[in-house]
Amino acid sequence: MTLTLLDWRRRMAGLYAAARAVPDPETGWRLWRNGRDALFATHPDSPLDAPARARFAGLPFAPYDPALRFEALLEPAAPQRLETPTAGDGVVPFERIGTVALGELGRIDVWWLAGYGGGVFLPLHDGSAGRGTYGGGRYLLDTVKGADLGGSGERLVIDLNYAYHPSCTYDARWSCPLAPEGNRIAAPVEAGEQLPPGGWY
Repeated sequence: MTLTLLDWRRRMAGLYAAARAVPDPETGWRLWRNGRDALFATHPDSPLDAPARARFAGLPFAPYDPALRFEALLEPAAPQRLETPTAGDGVVPFERIGTVALGELGRIDVWWLAGYGGGVFLPLHDGSAGRGTYGGGRYLLDTVKGADLGGSGERLVIDLNYAYHPSCTYDARWSCPLAPEGNRIAAPVEAGEQLPPGGWY
């Protein structure tokens, strides 16, 4: 690990903070997207290697759909502990803290990272996984890394247009917790980050 990775984390958290500060959700999303593209293209801790960065032309995203933004109420769920083995971080523990409804798409589990520092973790494996998106699913929130769209009281802002691929999508050096059963829905979510047709890695 190096301080360049700390810089990556700071910059990524800053993109989410800038998006939260903009009154118009789509404008905030565009700021976040453009900033993410810049980091992927130029930052030393980009998950893209040097050859992939050289041919990188931006992360492909579906058009913004305002109907896929939710201020979701965190509702109670039976306690559950999930222990996820990873290649680099050993076993990463998560505890279910509730569920949220995503409109007609259904309900998914919300997890708390039970390790040092904690944080909300919300992965999603939808019907597009393995086709237009990474087969292991995408992330919606990962607040320990700054991926946080805000909320108030018992509500979380969950915007499926921000669904993004974990770093292990681009480079096998990274080890990423994937969506458990309670974070899988059958319907495809035609929003968020997509896989480029020919790949770049």
